Amino acid sequence: MNFSVRSVGHFCPHQDDYHLPTDDELEDNQSDLVEQAAEMLYGLIHARYILTNRGLAQMIDKYQQGDFGHCSRVFCENQPVLPIGLSDVPGESMVKLYCPKCCDVYNPKSSKHHHIDGVYFGTGFPHMLFMVHPELRPPKPTNQFVPRLYGFKIHPLAYQLQYQAAARSRSANSARPRSQKQQPPPPQQQAQPQQPFNK
Repeated sequence: MNFSVRSVGHFCPHQDDYHLPTDDELEDNQSDLVEQAAEMLYGLIHARYILTNRGLAQMIDKYQQGDFGHCSRVFCENQPVLPIGLSDVPGESMVKLYCPKCCDVYNPKSSKHHHIDGVYFGTGFPHMLFMVHPELRPPKPTNQFVPRLYGFKIHPLAYQLQYQAAARSRSANSARPRSQKQQPPPPQQQAQPQQPFNK
């Protein structure tokens, strides 16, 4: 058996049946099943093909031309991305985009990629590409976003301290008796008019 189709029988149990039935031989609901099985078989073979030398060469051309898109992170400076799957099981996740500069994954912007199974590219394709061609791996970004407020850097513990203070305030309000929570102010006594002196 050829390397490209090895182990795909687990997901396409009829992949060894090379007989192509005619429309007369198919029942009404079998035509869609045959098309789905053919698409699955092609996608699994594609995931194996792009790991070969010829497949890597073709994917490198597309990668360098930016055919797969660019990273949306500002400090990656329009870095080209590569397709990647988050699972090797069909139907679990659609294809994502991997940025080799920040080493993170993103949802593709193009709607045509929203219906492509990630298993058609596999979970290890980008890493195999840079293992074989380490000279193509971009350097890590030198800049990183720093949150500021009024020009001052926000300490990493600032949000945690604010959350703890708010939690203590809520806990104190809930533990206070109802009679002490809202007490109406005491009524103000009206001043009595002064009687004039009798001469």
